[in-house]
Amino acid sequence: MKLIETRQAVGHVLCHDLTQIIPGVTKDARFRKGHIVTPEDIPVLLSMGKEHLYVWEQQEGMLHENEAAQRLCKLCRNEHMTTTPVKEGKIELLADCDGLFQVDVARLEAINDDDAIIIATRHTNTPVRRGDKLAGTRIIPLVIEEERLRRVEEGAGDTPILSLTPWKVRICGVITTGSEVAKGLVQDSFTPVVKEKLAAYGITVTHHCLPGDDRAAITAAALDFHAKGVDMILCTGGMSVDPDDKTPGAIKDTGAKIISYGAPVLPGAMFLLGYFQDGTPILGLPGCVMYAKATIFDRVLPRIAAGLPIDRREIKKMGHGGLCLGCAQCHYPICPFGTGL
Repeated sequence: MKLIETRQAVGHVLCHDLTQIIPGVTKDARFRKGHIVTPEDIPVLLSMGKEHLYVWEQQEGMLHENEAAQRLCKLCRNEHMTTTPVKEGKIELLADCDGLFQVDVARLEAINDDDAIIIATRHTNTPVRRGDKLAGTRIIPLVIEEERLRRVEEGAGDTPILSLTPWKVRICGVITTGSEVAKGLVQDSFTPVVKEKLAAYGITVTHHCLPGDDRAAITAAALDFHAKGVDMILCTGGMSVDPDDKTPGAIKDTGAKIISYGAPVLPGAMFLLGYFQDGTPILGLPGCVMYAKATIFDRVLPRIAAGLPIDRREIKKMGHGGLCLGCAQCHYPICPFGTGL
């Protein structure tokens, strides 16, 4: 730092916050650390009693926090993201579209291992809407050695550590199983719930049928929907070990590759995920999806909607955070259930 007269401070960078007190109105920082003094600031500073200021004395090989934040932002920013203006040494990234936000967690942790560096993000695999905040970048000190920052940049690699994938799945076929539903003995309460969840991702149900509990009919319906070009097929109900529940076998009979039948998630243990050879997903949804606010379906739907495949290992990792606490008032997804699949 160096001490200079306020009237000579234009273009210099403040080294600490400066508080303005207006009795009965405000007592807050009028100028923040890192602020670059402008001609318009001089009368205000003088009115605050600041005849002298501590400013940053620029040294070769050192970077101001604003420039450092911009360079850290470049390590993060990817398609469909926009930046806020640098403020108080910090830049934030915002979503330019609805989609699935993902983080390369290993590389993020490696960058943050430097005690002078901060990149804070949302959890990976989080659904976001246009305008949502994704991440923030800054350094801890007011200045940092350029060489130190360069080492961080080199270690981060050539590709951004963040990504935002717009929703890709648009149309869906729903196969509602259960002889009691097919015969009209009970109302189909499953399909309306599924339609509402799909609508949040811009997905429309274009095909729907009620084949009862006939295994061959369920298989035929799935193959028919696949041939008609839907982006995703959902089979609702009939997923337990009850002898009348034929959905898992029917899905297997389609020839789809079964990724997992069963998931370490409660509610949602009897979930099934498979893929046709062309990548079209087919899901078997257990009955809990019909009545529970948050289930396995809510965990996997953002990934499916973004057109990103899920493998068996990822399903098995869902056990960590896979227990819904059944709160009286559900706040999902702002809760511990399923954070960061």
